[in-house]
Amino acid sequence: MQVAWQCRSFPLLRGAALLAASLSLALAAPAQTLPTGPTPLPVDTVRLTLPDAEQRFVQNNLQLLAQRYNISAAQALAVQARLIDNPTIQLDQNAILQTVHQRQLDGSSEAAPNQYGFQVQQLFSLAGRRRAAGKAAQQAAVVETYNLEDLVRNLRFQLRTTFYDVYFRQQTLRVYDNEIPSLHHTVDLYQSQYEKGNIALKEVIRLKAFLFTLESERLGLVTEQASAQADLHILLRDSTRSAFLPVVDNRRVRDLSLAAYPEQQLTDTAVVRRADLLARRAEVQRQQLNLRLQHAVATPDLALGYSYDRFGSYINNYNSLTVGLAVPLFNRNQGNIQAAKAQIGQAQAQAAEQQLVVRRDVHEAYQVALRQDDLYQHTSRDTTPFARLIDNIEQSYTKRLISIVEYLDFYEAYKNNVIQLNTLRANRMRAFESLNLATGRTFFRAE
Repeated sequence: MQVAWQCRSFPLLRGAALLAASLSLALAAPAQTLPTGPTPLPVDTVRLTLPDAEQRFVQNNLQLLAQRYNISAAQALAVQARLIDNPTIQLDQNAILQTVHQRQLDGSSEAAPNQYGFQVQQLFSLAGRRRAAGKAAQQAAVVETYNLEDLVRNLRFQLRTTFYDVYFRQQTLRVYDNEIPSLHHTVDLYQSQYEKGNIALKEVIRLKAFLFTLESERLGLVTEQASAQADLHILLRDSTRSAFLPVVDNRRVRDLSLAAYPEQQLTDTAVVRRADLLARRAEVQRQQLNLRLQHAVATPDLALGYSYDRFGSYINNYNSLTVGLAVPLFNRNQGNIQAAKAQIGQAQAQAAEQQLVVRRDVHEAYQVALRQDDLYQHTSRDTTPFARLIDNIEQSYTKRLISIVEYLDFYEAYKNNVIQLNTLRANRMRAFESLNLATGRTFFRAE
């Protein structure tokens, strides 16, 4: 899941349709805000660093827990595959005639012992079938282990990008939280001046329309922020109603660079470390072990046994050894052997394709990160002049030293500058995290 966000700035100069739609806003004496509905319950704010978030994620995430159960199940099946078959014991007892009388030489008769017998049989696997089955099952557990690592890789990318998205969106919301109350004050002031007949209605309409635009944009950001907060709670398995406040070291974010890591080095690392590629290679090995198992299955199992029968054979106490072996005339497991060979070819093709995907992922992620970082390094990131002038602009407009167009133009320029800068920062961090995702290793960290 990826959380992408952007802010759209409405055009400052609107046509007659906007003036007509906004006329009703000017008729009310107090400045109106967007309906808020029921009063929300208080929400605790929890400061959260990225290392703390990753630690909680590894310990608590439910998807990781579920995948760990898959590994445990595969390991248990590997143990089961190595177990020796249980012996078979068969008892034989005369159930119809319990007593037999034998006539003696003197003409008398006495009860003879009853007939009974038993057999014991043990099945032995030949050609190393049990050992081959155990190795194939153990390799399946290895595949599941790599699947877990790949799941961690993808979920960690989601966690880290969502963390930075929440942080930079909060920086943007601060602009709205500062602008909207100030503009509310200005609208109230000009509403009262309009009622006294000191200013024209069109100025009040323009101010209220701009205020409505800011509140609408802020509401959109708050909605996106709530969705991102929900994603963080799910990733961290946090059932509280707290709101996370990401803590970021801006100096380390600013110092991130691709200079120390050439693209070829990152590509070579990905080919060795990417868990999805390792899982494909492990699957090839599993299918090769499965082929060995199918060849072993083609060899019949050997059944050895012992049999004893009392008064049920041509002698009273009959003892014998039994040997059983299936004759492989028709079924030599040839179908499963051919299927195993085909599965090896399929697994090898998938592994080769995945290696191409890995190389392509690294190349694309590296190029995107290079462009984003270059744009960031060549963009002025100093918003101090705007912050210093905002109070002077407010006072100048109140004293009628500048027109409403100039006043709103400055507000719009300041807002757009901060929004675009935070969007650039968020996109740059997402590009670096995408490169971490593509290589399968966290080369770029800002915490």
